[in-house]
Amino acid sequence: MAKVELAPLRSWDDFFPGSERFAKPDFGDMARWNNRVVSNLLYYQSNYLVLAIAVFFIVGFLNPMGMLTAMVVVSAVFLGSVWAGENRAVIKNFKRQNPTAFVIVVMVASYVLISLLGSVMTFMTAITLPLTLVVAHASFRLRNVKNKVENKMEGAGLKRTPMGLLLQALGQQEENLQKIQTFLEGKMKE
Repeated sequence: MAKVELAPLRSWDDFFPGSERFAKPDFGDMARWNNRVVSNLLYYQSNYLVLAIAVFFIVGFLNPMGMLTAMVVVSAVFLGSVWAGENRAVIKNFKRQNPTAFVIVVMVASYVLISLLGSVMTFMTAITLPLTLVVAHASFRLRNVKNKVENKMEGAGLKRTPMGLLLQALGQQEENLQKIQTFLEGKMKE
């Protein structure tokens, strides 16, 4: 397995060029739209991380107490659930038998406590706004040749990045592997 490396930060001119490099996705062809999103997520992953962190800090700056409260509550509930899962047999068995239900219980408990303290909208904005911006950019940004070549290398296993591993774990690159193999075989014949 090739070692994991961080993707380079793309220049602002490449990340957000003029309107000629953006187009409405073809909503009728879901496979093509998915391919565009996956390709852009791989190619611009470092830019997306910087964007998400910037938005998270801006929202935190606008409402620091709400953000701090929400982060403390989520951390406390998470740590409490880990501790309870290790030290209480009933919870440990429930966690082992129903992992999804356990995660849902932790999330609901976090939500209820954050809502009691009045910080839900701040925290949700800090999480959903960056995700919305990333998905919108990945959907509307047209791919260029450099983007396609980088993604072929990622899919062929020549480069491994955190986003590539995440997408692979979500099953988003398996269908692209056949396309990449065909592409590489064609290039080798030429």
